Amino acid sequence: MKVLHLNAGVETGGGMVHILDLLENNQETENILGLFEEGPMYEKAIDKGIKVVLFHQKSKWDLTLLKKIISLIDQEMIDIVHTHGPRANFYGCFLKRKRQALRWITTLHSNPRHDFLGRGLQGVMFTALHLWALKKPDHFLAISERFKNLLVAEGIDENKITPIFNGIDFKKTFWTEKISRFELNLVDNDFLIIMVARLCPVKGHSTVFQVIKELSLLHDNVKLLVVGTGSLETELKQLVSRLGIENHILFLGQRQDVHALYEICDVKLLASFSESFPLVLLEAARAKKPIITSDVGGVRELIPSKEFGWIVPVNQKQPMLHAIKEAIHFREKGKLREIGLNLYNHASTQFTIENFRNSVLTVYKNLG
Repeated sequence: MKVLHLNAGVETGGGMVHILDLLENNQETENILGLFEEGPMYEKAIDKGIKVVLFHQKSKWDLTLLKKIISLIDQEMIDIVHTHGPRANFYGCFLKRKRQALRWITTLHSNPRHDFLGRGLQGVMFTALHLWALKKPDHFLAISERFKNLLVAEGIDENKITPIFNGIDFKKTFWTEKISRFELNLVDNDFLIIMVARLCPVKGHSTVFQVIKELSLLHDNVKLLVVGTGSLETELKQLVSRLGIENHILFLGQRQDVHALYEICDVKLLASFSESFPLVLLEAARAKKPIITSDVGGVRELIPSKEFGWIVPVNQKQPMLHAIKEAIHFREKGKLREIGLNLYNHASTQFTIENFRNSVLTVYKNLG
């Protein structure tokens, strides 16, 4: 079975990790990764030994791309096209029209109504095009039951949707990066929170900063590591300055040593307004770090009770504030590590890379 995976190629977050993890060392199917643009994803795929075809799309509206993809499909005798992301889904519609026997599957990595937040009229147009495209695939992979329900609400036949969960390699221990709190001008007494996310509207940074402002009045040792870059970087730094919390927020930019950063932190925080099944939470679980997360996507499967972490309502400051204060109390009582260990034991059996790949492979076989 030959599968062509299509993605714009500009993804740098969880979507990129999801696709590369699915394809790396996967012997069950013959996979080709087709990318529209060159970027970090292309470089990482090459490093991992994944077969990659770069189409060199000149612009987002460069329809000559279709001819290149169809030529590859015919040449490689592709059985299934698996699209990831709005742009790939848009082109998938035309590919299906040209090659009707081709089986087309798409993975819904995010809420399509939130993909273009903050982009004005252009965002409204892109959202409408993506929702139109999402009516066309033969089958859908929804990263969580919640995303399956979202697709059904958009008018998709639930028989065409298979919910799956992300998974990571919990045996992976080959990274060697080490970092100390001292290198970041932090001390052992600091209560250290890490937030790994693009600096964009849907990730909820402004809400978190307001919570940190309130916390700083009670706990001078609370510090937040902000890992990532994005369109809101300047605006968010200005917000930190206006709130007067510069001593509590560390902007670290894009990092390659996130695993090492997890090791020195007390808790992982996710404040997104929308997610599917965040890989960053699984990475925190692998590091045995407790999680405080907004109630998005499939987080309830990862955190079934308070023994495994904290789930708070989306975009609400007081519940988040309470959860962080409780985590601080747990650390003072020596109980915080126990929650991280509970999370690791649960996640390392339920959300493995093997389970993830087998779920996708089963869908492929059923499509055939």
